[in-house]
Amino acid sequence: MKRLGPHLIAMLLAGCGGVQSSDGRDGVQSALIGSLFDIFFSTTAAVYLFVMAYLAIALWCGRAHRAGGGLQGKPAFHLEAGWRAGLAAFTSITALILFGLSLATWLTDRSLAKAAARPALEIELTGHQWWWDVHYDDPVASRMVHTANELHIPAGTTTRITLKSDDVIHSMWIPNLAGKQDLIPGRQADLVLHPLHTGVFRAQCAEFCGMQHAKMALTVRVDSPPDFRRWYEAQLQAPVPPAAGPALAGYAIFQTRQCASCHAVAGTPASATVAPDLSHLASRSTIAAGALAMTHANLVKWIADPQAPKPGNNMPKVPLSAPELAAVTAYLETLR
Repeated sequence: MKRLGPHLIAMLLAGCGGVQSSDGRDGVQSALIGSLFDIFFSTTAAVYLFVMAYLAIALWCGRAHRAGGGLQGKPAFHLEAGWRAGLAAFTSITALILFGLSLATWLTDRSLAKAAARPALEIELTGHQWWWDVHYDDPVASRMVHTANELHIPAGTTTRITLKSDDVIHSMWIPNLAGKQDLIPGRQADLVLHPLHTGVFRAQCAEFCGMQHAKMALTVRVDSPPDFRRWYEAQLQAPVPPAAGPALAGYAIFQTRQCASCHAVAGTPASATVAPDLSHLASRSTIAAGALAMTHANLVKWIADPQAPKPGNNMPKVPLSAPELAAVTAYLETLR
């Protein structure tokens, strides 16, 4: 029990900082929601302390009115007026507190609606078991970007994300930037973000959606506007096909085996939409929706047996010899 206390405190504090913070104020939306929480918390805490203090005073003073250890009798007639006035005052104060909290909620709601007006960037985000499909919309079809499991947005810009699900109920939660929003099959919802500064944050599915719910993360990178434009232009370019060596052999294996039946790579015959788009896989920071960091060893592990690090996911184990595995890994590492 002596060791349990520090661990509990550490767990509680872990939710108050970092890339996935329940008290994050890194976006306009999260700052507004956080301020409303502060108002509710401070008000209800003050009311609670007042009630507890008043209860303690009542218990202490009640002892003075007991006769022979019996129950407290009816208060003296001259005290009843004071009790009536106190009851009326408490009732009025309670009504004012509730009105104030309602007003604060209404003002926050209006501010959130104002912050959502005139988005400069439109993104469509679809939840799958257990990964995220990301489409950047553009009036020009050739300038649309398709990626997966990593979201780039510019700082100081309003972005509207249309949320969809093609299987079960998911929930998008980026605590540093905004509140939760459910993704319900057959329906569309939206989440508006206006990050205040650059940074890297972690989004998470917040609705239990199956075996690998806990490993359904989304990396959110808030870039400066110039960096975002450079990233976007790079995403529009198809990766350069390998010219020789193991990477070329891996390209041939990828196109002729089960890989191309599920994944897409821009500029190649692979154009399936069943699984994440791999066009710029090697530029991402994680594999398998945050389950593994993007390293050579983890990429090999993931290709060799996807069920080992993420049991129950929909990627089958493709039988590959050691040279084939090395070749496919070499090819995927060229996709930047």
